[in-house]
Amino acid sequence: MRTSAHIPGFSAILALAMGASCAQTPSPQASPPAPSSSPAHLPIELDHVVAIIGSNVLLQSDVAQEMHLSALEPLQVLPGENTPGSALTRLVDRTLILEQMAQQQQPTTTPEPEVDKSLAELRRQIPACAKFDCETPEGWDRFLQSNDLNGEVVERRWSQRMAILRFVDLRFRSGIRISQDQIATYYQKTLVPALAKDNQKAPPLAEVSARIQEILLQQQVSGLFQDWLSSLRDQGNVQIVDPAYNTDAEPKPAAGSQ
Repeated sequence: MRTSAHIPGFSAILALAMGASCAQTPSPQASPPAPSSSPAHLPIELDHVVAIIGSNVLLQSDVAQEMHLSALEPLQVLPGENTPGSALTRLVDRTLILEQMAQQQQPTTTPEPEVDKSLAELRRQIPACAKFDCETPEGWDRFLQSNDLNGEVVERRWSQRMAILRFVDLRFRSGIRISQDQIATYYQKTLVPALAKDNQKAPPLAEVSARIQEILLQQQVSGLFQDWLSSLRDQGNVQIVDPAYNTDAEPKPAAGSQ
């Protein structure tokens, strides 16, 4: 990704987002404020911009939220792999794809009944949901709260996710086939050991076979659309504003993401 460069129209946004914690300089006529040890007089660091993608601004809080949203896909974002850097990469890729979908007049959301059906299936498949009884509304709410999420955020993200997968299917997955042997190998050699390290028991293969097939499909097309994404990044659409999130080095954890 390219480093930040000046973009007309974003200076006011950056000033608002990044300058909120800066102390104001008193005018020459004004008397300096009396010293105070009260926390109300201490500078407060607020949310700030970490990246700009075209006309979209990604904030530190977006990265933190993306890390929390990984709880919805434990079979894809495995324990130990959910870092601020990987979360930012997912955000950037998703934003670039959604921009292209909009430009090509492809739907960027999914009809609500389809989203509800997919989420109902998801609630039966997330291993950590077992202790929350996620198939009930109350249990699902407890699971979301335990991951600092809410239903509105999850439904919006899942709707986008389903639209993106449909777009990727049409553009990149033609002709790719995943065998049952590949699914079984991923289950035994990747999923089961990863969940065991996190003290979780893997669900039966039959229950997660479809989700594993989806993951393997995504891996198969990775090379195809990584070239596509790289070309979008090379056009100068992606700029990392906060050097702590430079992908050449492991970024610092986002506030509130632990």
